[in-house]
Amino acid sequence: MKMEASLHHRMEQQLRLAPQIIQSIEILQLQALDLQDLVKQELMENEVLEESNDLSVDWESAELRKATGEDTVERPDHSLENMESVEDWNEYFIGEKTRRFLEPGERDRKLDALQNTAARPQSLQDHLFEQICMLDVDLRLKQIGEHIIYNIDDSGYLRYGLEDIVSSAPEKIGVDEAREALCLVRGLDPRGVAGRDAKECLILQLDPSDDGFALKKRILDDFLDDLVKNRLPKIARETGETMEKLKSILEELSLLDPAPGSSYGREKPQYIHPDVIVEWTDGRYAARLENTYLPELRVSPRYLRIFETRDCDPQIKEYLRKKIESAKWLIESVEQRQNTLLRVSQEIVEHQKEFLDRGMGYLMPLKMQKIADNVGIHVSTVSRAISGKYMQTHRGIFPLKFFFTGATGTKGAGLNSRASVKRLVKDMIDREDRRCPLSDDDIALRLKNMGLPIARRTVTKYRKALALPSSRQRKEF
Repeated sequence: MKMEASLHHRMEQQLRLAPQIIQSIEILQLQALDLQDLVKQELMENEVLEESNDLSVDWESAELRKATGEDTVERPDHSLENMESVEDWNEYFIGEKTRRFLEPGERDRKLDALQNTAARPQSLQDHLFEQICMLDVDLRLKQIGEHIIYNIDDSGYLRYGLEDIVSSAPEKIGVDEAREALCLVRGLDPRGVAGRDAKECLILQLDPSDDGFALKKRILDDFLDDLVKNRLPKIARETGETMEKLKSILEELSLLDPAPGSSYGREKPQYIHPDVIVEWTDGRYAARLENTYLPELRVSPRYLRIFETRDCDPQIKEYLRKKIESAKWLIESVEQRQNTLLRVSQEIVEHQKEFLDRGMGYLMPLKMQKIADNVGIHVSTVSRAISGKYMQTHRGIFPLKFFFTGATGTKGAGLNSRASVKRLVKDMIDREDRRCPLSDDDIALRLKNMGLPIARRTVTKYRKALALPSSRQRKEF
C-alpha cells in the first residue's frame, strides 16, 4: 500500500462565537465591582468612549460661545492646518499633556487606587516580634525566641519539637536555651500561644493562681474528648465533683480559645454590593438595579465628527472605525446585561412573593428553567445572569442563587423547598427541651406527621449543613 501526502478541499459548516458575542457573555456574568473595573479600564484605553456627563471641551460649542461673545477667554490655535513643523507638533502635544494634568478636579486614578488599598493586617508573627523586641532580656535569648516564633503557625501552634527547631537554627543552640526561650514566647500575648496542639494551648491559658486550676487542668488533660462530646455525667463520676460545680467549671473553660493565633492576620471582611434592590412600590414588590456605581456611557461626539469628515486620513478613519465599533458594542453589552438581570430578578421576586411576605419558611421551590421560560431566554443565560449577584430585600441580602432551590414532596400539600425544610428542622431544635433533646429520628417523625416524608439520614444531612450539634451534644444536665 502506497503512503503519500495530498491536499483535498472540503466544505463544512462550523458554529463559532464572534469575539463580540464572547465579550457580551463575559459582561453578563461579571459582578458589580468587576463590571465597574472593566468600564474604567475601557474608558482609559478607548478614547472614543466617554461618560455622558463628561466635561471634556466641545470645541465647536466653545467657538460658538466665543463668536457670540459669551466666552472671552483666548484659546491657542492648535488646528491641524497650522502645524507646520516638528516643533509645532511637539508644542501641541506638550501643551495638551500639560493642560490635562492641570485640569481642575482631575484625579489620578492610580494614586486613588493606591490610597484606597487596604493595609495588610498584622500577622501573629509580627505581633509576637513586636513584643519580644520590647523585653529586657539577653539578646541571644531574644534571637532564639525569634527563631521559635518563625515556627509558630497562624493558629498559634508550635508544630515542631524543640529538637527539630534547634537543629534547623543557623547557629548552634542548646536545648536548655531553647526551653528558656520557649517559656519567654509562651508568656507573650495572646495567652496560650506556642502550644503543640489545642489541648496544650488551652492549658497554657489557665491561671495557676486560680483555685480551680488543678480541676480545670485535669479535665483538659484527661477528659477533653468527653468534654467535646458532652459526656458530663462521666466526667462528674470520675472526678467526684457535683454536676453544679462541674457546669460552673465548664462555663469558665468555654471562654478559652483553642486556636489563640487565629484572630491575627485575618483579611478585613468584604462588604457585599447588591446588584438588585427589591422595594414595595404601588402595592407590589418591584426589583430595580443598583446602578450608582456604573457611569452612563456614550461614543464621543467629537470623534464621531472627525470620523464623518470627508477629508479624514484613511488610516485615521480606519482606526476610529474600530474604536467606535468597540465602544458601541461595550455600551450595548452593558445595557443588555442590565436588562437581562432586571427581567430575571423581577421574575424571581414574583415567584418568591410568599418568602418576602412571610419569611424563610415560605421560600418556594424554583428552577432556572422556569425563569428562562418566563423571560424567554436560554437557561444558561439565567445561570450567567445570576452568577455572583446579590439581591437586597427587607428580609436581608441574599445571593440570587439562594432563590433557586430543590423541592421536597408533601402529602396533598404540593412542594416545599429544601431551605424551608431546613428552617423547620432548625425551629424544632431551637424550641426543644434541652434536657431531653430531639434525635434525628424524632425530627423525621414530626416532619412526617406534618406531611413531609423525609428520611432520618436527610434530617442528619440538613442538621449538619446548619452546623447544629447532635442530640447528645445538645443535651443539658
